[in-house]
Amino acid sequence: MAGKRPFGNPVPVSDLATEILDPVLRKRAGMSIGLVQSWEEIAGPRLAGRSRPEKIQWPRRMHEDDPFEPAVLVIACEGVAALHLQHETGEIINRVNAFLGFNAIGRIRIVQKPVMAGKEKPKPSLRPLTAAEKAKLSGTVGLIEDGGLRASLERLGATILGQKKP
Repeated sequence: MAGKRPFGNPVPVSDLATEILDPVLRKRAGMSIGLVQSWEEIAGPRLAGRSRPEKIQWPRRMHEDDPFEPAVLVIACEGVAALHLQHETGEIINRVNAFLGFNAIGRIRIVQKPVMAGKEKPKPSLRPLTAAEKAKLSGTVGLIEDGGLRASLERLGATILGQKKP
């Protein structure tokens, strides 16, 4: 790998990582890293954020003379997007086959599990309320008799006002 390239020419790290990861992914999951990297174009931005290709399960051939059978693409998907993915399976099969260049995929199997682990949006920072805003908020919710409800509504109001610019 390093001996093939002349020294002094910079090489993107992604190319090096692809050369290392592609054989491992091909052996373990039966697919190339290109499929994973191109998943957003294949599945579309709406589904790509909530799903990812897991592996391609190729059917076993007992003899060399057995006819070719298409594989099953296993897709990990969050519960919210599973129904959307199920409705678009035909289109996704066509797109994956077009990407691979032949009719490799015949079916899709959806496995529901978390896909976006650790990529939650950070909570927005709230600005401190002015004295006038605090007084107006207290006056608005001050007539509510239930203390718990009054406190909840006051926190909600403080959050809404804290997100707005002064």
